[in-house]
Amino acid sequence: MAEAYRFCLRATGGTEVLEAEPMDVPPPGDGEVLVRHEAIGLNFIDTYHRSGLYPVPLPSGLGVEAAGLVEGLGAGVTGFLEGNRVGYFSGPLGAYATHRTIQASRLVKLPDSVKGEEAAAIMLKGCTAEMLIERCAKVQDGDTVLVHAAAGGVGSILVPWLKALGAVVIAHAGSAEKATKATALGADQALSCAMEELAGEVRRLTGGRGVQVVLDGVGAASWAASLGSVAKRGMIVSYGNASGPVPPFSPLELGRAGSVFLTRPSLFDYVADRKELEHSAARLFEMVAGGVVKPQIGARYPLLEAAAAHSALEGRRTAGSTILLP
Repeated sequence: MAEAYRFCLRATGGTEVLEAEPMDVPPPGDGEVLVRHEAIGLNFIDTYHRSGLYPVPLPSGLGVEAAGLVEGLGAGVTGFLEGNRVGYFSGPLGAYATHRTIQASRLVKLPDSVKGEEAAAIMLKGCTAEMLIERCAKVQDGDTVLVHAAAGGVGSILVPWLKALGAVVIAHAGSAEKATKATALGADQALSCAMEELAGEVRRLTGGRGVQVVLDGVGAASWAASLGSVAKRGMIVSYGNASGPVPPFSPLELGRAGSVFLTRPSLFDYVADRKELEHSAARLFEMVAGGVVKPQIGARYPLLEAAAAHSALEGRRTAGSTILLP
């Protein structure tokens, strides 16, 4: 493989569609910055783009998050210098590459306290956590929150962040080992029971009331448990499809569950302008600097082995964050 390369998605499907190809390093255009990637974040949304669950025009790049060094500046760029350590987490697609040009408005400078690998492991997941907790659910001190997949990439950030705000956290994970990790992250209760049993356990732990908020990145497999666990006038925040998308349902089900609120947010709608993007990143870096959120890198794969990394993620064989190294 040539020194500079990228992944180009020319068809959707399984991991076999992931192929790298040589590339010429592109010069930055107006308002753009050339970044040499040091680490690339692996996220479930990458698998959704690859599989076609989230359709994208083809051919397409892949990946929305990376960290690296500025190697060139286009006309009109201010606020960045060559050699700056930078990261991005809101696309556009194309992070699976050794180099890329990207609009300066999508970049954030990395603080000295955050290494490049850590940034790639935490920016999208951490800013997702900020959005879910502070701007979607608006969790308050004393709220009880159910976190699905609590030892995963987003879950392992949600749990300590919620605890820092004074919430009571009931964590659910796919195995006893992962539940133990959720306990270590600060969960008040960590469960690994079958999804069919989860709502009953949550009701038992809450005196029958249920939880004010459910943070659900699992999707199809967890929907019934989420609906059965939420309190009257509580909120389900459905933000992922790790087990497939939530099946069609009638809004009447939300009424029967107790006038429940449901939102299906996308981080990209919450960092749509520069002010929102900077706020989200600054809030995350504040939590990292305070020791509340600690980047959990569970695995590192060479970028050229992206297919194996996708298989591990989809097979629920990962804990914490996985990064790809060019």
